[in-house]
Amino acid sequence: MSAPQTLAHAGIAALIPHSGSMCLLARLVEWDAQRIVCVAENHRDADHPLRTRSGLLSPCAIEYAAQAMALHGALIGQEAGTAVSPGFLASARGVQLHVLRLDDLPAVDGPDELHIAATRQAGDARQILYAFTVSHAGSTIAEGRAAVVLNTPLSS
Repeated sequence: MSAPQTLAHAGIAALIPHSGSMCLLARLVEWDAQRIVCVAENHRDADHPLRTRSGLLSPCAIEYAAQAMALHGALIGQEAGTAVSPGFLASARGVQLHVLRLDDLPAVDGPDELHIAATRQAGDARQILYAFTVSHAGSTIAEGRAAVVLNTPLSS
């Protein structure tokens, strides 16, 4: 199984619950049943929706990874012909942040991109455990594990 190499921001936003500037992913690079790799290019944007007065702090890397996980679930459901199960980030564990901010990463020759990779480690119809890494210019800037709970209705 392999996704189109050209799925861009608009296509991603159509598959995940985040739209407009809150859809942080620029494009899908590759995916299969166990893994997804995406790219983001907005980490230096002055109007980034997660930016604070202190800048775009590194814990925001978890949201980039969570959106890649959501896209992974949507692509798997789309390929299987099933409805996408709503998922919620239940926990992030073992997170290591190797930089303070994402908006002041060192300048690079070539594309100034964040690479987001998430690998499914375990799961069933109710929950999935992913390992994730976010890197820039070949250096890991954030990594950890995230648990996603599926099919959980929101209480009113």
